Amino acid sequence: MIFVTFVDSAAVDNAAVDSAVNGSAANSSYKHDSYKHDSYKHGSYKLGLKTDTSSKMVLDVAAAAAAMEVANVPTHPAALFSDAALAACQMLFARWQEDATPRQPFLLAESELTLAPAVVNPGKILCVGLNYAKHAAESGMEPPKQPVLFSKFNNSLAAHGEDVPIAGLEQVDYEAELAVIIGKRAKNVSVDDALHYVFGYCNANDLSERKLQFVSGQWLLGKTLDKFMPLGPYLVTADEAGNPNNMSVRGWLNGELRQDSNTNDLIFSVAECISYASHYMTLEPGDVISTGTPEGVILGRQDKVWLQPGDTYSVEIGKLGTLTNKVVTNKVVA
Repeated sequence: MIFVTFVDSAAVDNAAVDSAVNGSAANSSYKHDSYKHDSYKHGSYKLGLKTDTSSKMVLDVAAAAAAMEVANVPTHPAALFSDAALAACQMLFARWQEDATPRQPFLLAESELTLAPAVVNPGKILCVGLNYAKHAAESGMEPPKQPVLFSKFNNSLAAHGEDVPIAGLEQVDYEAELAVIIGKRAKNVSVDDALHYVFGYCNANDLSERKLQFVSGQWLLGKTLDKFMPLGPYLVTADEAGNPNNMSVRGWLNGELRQDSNTNDLIFSVAECISYASHYMTLEPGDVISTGTPEGVILGRQDKVWLQPGDTYSVEIGKLGTLTNKVVTNKVVA
């Protein structure tokens, strides 16, 4: 199944009015579009379904479930990560496809929606560094003997189509990556069993500020800047996404192909990354593991022209759709 999380426009509009009426003069002058994009932080979002990634329409899960009287369907994205919730969504989708009544009332044009990140409130965002041999080489580092884990925080989340602020930053780089979404609590799982704990996959762009990344022995500062982890546009369940060890990984800067690889070149497979992490921390439903980027980043190029305001980067992993974001000069609206 292909899930879409999008902003509940009615809730946002009501909150906008309340903020303008009750807030200070400074609060009342906020930009409504920025408020809409940030509204997923406050829970103002809905869950949608698509027939395939090329479809231009989204099924409003809550509206369809209410009208068709299908019980136990999750309408909040955080309630999605269980076998029961997934089964309910499958039942709803089957009923909707079979129903002889007009389907149109439950369909929304994706182009008119403001998308949220594919996962809106992960308990953990883990990233795997230097997980492609050629990327390690272009970075001037030895391939690791075990997965190199680092974290990002939820402030770094961004949606497909959302602008990423880079004001005051000097060395901003892109990283096309396959992100894994955990579906079951995982602790001390074996490599052989690890993929059974996966709910699904999505595109990720592990944006990085290289000067800050290497200013100390910790990468965190250059990795978890605001909106530096776009996820989306869709969350594709494991059964539909295909083999995670054989997905194309491509990235385009302003339309120019910069990264072109495959997850079959991972040093540590998706299963190995999950198993390794689970031996040191309990992985929970909704946790994100971004599995590393292949060669082609700016850091590894002879001509290091870092991302500039107005640049766009698009990430396309396997059959997961295309994630596109533009970097801009304006700062995040509080």
